[in-house]
Amino acid sequence: MADAYEVNKDRLWSTLQFLGKIGQDKRGGVTRLSLTEPDMAARAYVEGLMKEAGLTVRRDEAGNLIGRLEGDRPGLPAVMTGSHIDTVVQAGIFDGALGVLGGIEALRTVKERGIRHRHPLEVVCFTDEEGVRFGVGYLGSRAMAGAWTGEWLDAADDRGITLREAFERAGLDPERIAYARREKKTVKAYVELHIEQGRVLEEKQAPVGMATAIYGHCWLRVTLKGRADHAGTTPMALRRDPAAAAAEALLAAERTALRYGGVATVGTMSLAPGAINVIPGEASFTVDLRHDDSATLQRMKRDLCGEIHAVCKRRRLEPVIGVLDEEAPVSCGPAVLEAIGQSCLASGIPVQALVCGAGHDAAAIRGLCEVGMILVRSRDGISHHPSEWSSPDDCAAGANVLLNALLKLANRA
Repeated sequence: MADAYEVNKDRLWSTLQFLGKIGQDKRGGVTRLSLTEPDMAARAYVEGLMKEAGLTVRRDEAGNLIGRLEGDRPGLPAVMTGSHIDTVVQAGIFDGALGVLGGIEALRTVKERGIRHRHPLEVVCFTDEEGVRFGVGYLGSRAMAGAWTGEWLDAADDRGITLREAFERAGLDPERIAYARREKKTVKAYVELHIEQGRVLEEKQAPVGMATAIYGHCWLRVTLKGRADHAGTTPMALRRDPAAAAAEALLAAERTALRYGGVATVGTMSLAPGAINVIPGEASFTVDLRHDDSATLQRMKRDLCGEIHAVCKRRRLEPVIGVLDEEAPVSCGPAVLEAIGQSCLASGIPVQALVCGAGHDAAAIRGLCEVGMILVRSRDGISHHPSEWSSPDDCAAGANVLLNALLKLANRA
């Protein structure tokens, strides 16, 4: 492979635009919550594209759509790519969709040009990556990786429809979802193409980047209990004010992230009883801690909790700290990183390594095989919003790197 192969840029862009109209509302945003009518219509379109590309298509027990292109050596494990097409509310058209449509375009190019490859190639459209409708994400990829739990079937959306009912309405047997599990020997590697959803590549003026790891996260719910008192008659020295302690905790979270080279975000906060002339009796907020190293992420959690307890002791408050969710970081595999790096250079793109700050199906598929991620520049770093944008040239550049990386992996012993 002295020369780099290229996808059909115009065809890729056309499919992105067409898919982006499914679930679009009058304000220009796209809402395709998992297993709703817009999502099922989008899945039908994707399935049609897979068949049009000459792929063998099947739907597994978790609803994942899988398009396969056989290799020269029967029985070898597959080199896989993919992503999702379900969205958040009022989303853009690139998040997830680029990975699915770019993967189909890559395999279609291999088929059209008769490019030889030893290992089979697969592209997967995963079920419910976002987790918006039922509060549980990565459903399809977790099921494929053997991490499915039947407890999720009782989760319900805001209309009271359970995940179990949604699967049944989609023509799937919820009792058979666990059978979507793949054996490790059937998958060699996984490469996901995705928009960056951040501003790093734009700052570096780079169209494409290579993720070396995917951040792990720890989500905390912190409640500080003090005493509600009259704002005018209670001297400062006598107050047990959780709002002031919360302010200290927010700054402690910022210091913790800077100290360890991670990120920390306080995304929600509430005060009770919530009156302008009443000292709050309770302050509650969430903290999202992220890092690419598991041990460091745990140290961040430990240090921040320690600081919050110290603040509360000094201010005579009662802290209650609970873990809402935790996910370990994922390191991308060396063989996949090598293939992506070589493919960037072959396409004339300098290798830009960065840590991926958002969660993706690749994090779940790491339970099956080595994974890697190709990230495409996002204008202004905007994502999960109608203004989300990546240019036709950047999308094609990412798909070209994906195509060549898949072939490198598929032709290695």
